[in-house]
Amino acid sequence: MSRPVRPVLAAFTAECARLTEILAELADSDLDLPTDCHPWTVRDLVAHIRTGVGRLSDMLAAPAPARAEVDAAGYFGAAKFTAQVDADRIAGGQRDALRVDRAALATEFDRAWRATEAAVVAAPPDRLVRTRHGDAMRLTEFLRTRVVEVGVHGLDLAAALGRAPWLTAPAAAVIADLLTGGRPTPAGLHWDRLTLIRKSTGRAALTAPERAAVDAAGFRWLAFGR
Repeated sequence: MSRPVRPVLAAFTAECARLTEILAELADSDLDLPTDCHPWTVRDLVAHIRTGVGRLSDMLAAPAPARAEVDAAGYFGAAKFTAQVDADRIAGGQRDALRVDRAALATEFDRAWRATEAAVVAAPPDRLVRTRHGDAMRLTEFLRTRVVEVGVHGLDLAAALGRAPWLTAPAAAVIADLLTGGRPTPAGLHWDRLTLIRKSTGRAALTAPERAAVDAAGFRWLAFGR
């Protein structure tokens, strides 16, 4: 199914703008706090998110592939998170973090996501892009993965900072739709979108009854690298 790019872009910009506000409030000591994305600190995780939200501007500057090969759900396949890929991802985040200046943290992040926003607005809505993994995807589908990156890792940052989650409603809608494949939450689970996202990405543990309901429904879990 081909999705319109505008609602996904709106979710991306809303979540990135909210995170920019949070980053502007951080103190130096906040950046050294550990996160549940071991072994990353807050500084490392912010660097990873900044790199992730900025990828599309370069991808859109490259030649378009001939046809799409995967969608957003396929992007989060287990093959993307082999031990080597995961190790490279972790090391990359730590390298990027060495270049993060706290005083410019919010400004650099703001610049990265706004460059992506501008590139998406200028691109044809049916544009195809090639990911760093070599997959060919529709622009809208890759942008959905960026909403996941900034939204779900925003939950990780909130937990590390001891703050209430700040996940925006537009981003929560995009992420929940991706996680469920557009299907209703399994019967018997009275989850709001935030709970669905936390449970299905491993940010909150499933109870035994919840696990049974998920298994009975054949609910598909996506593979996420922490």
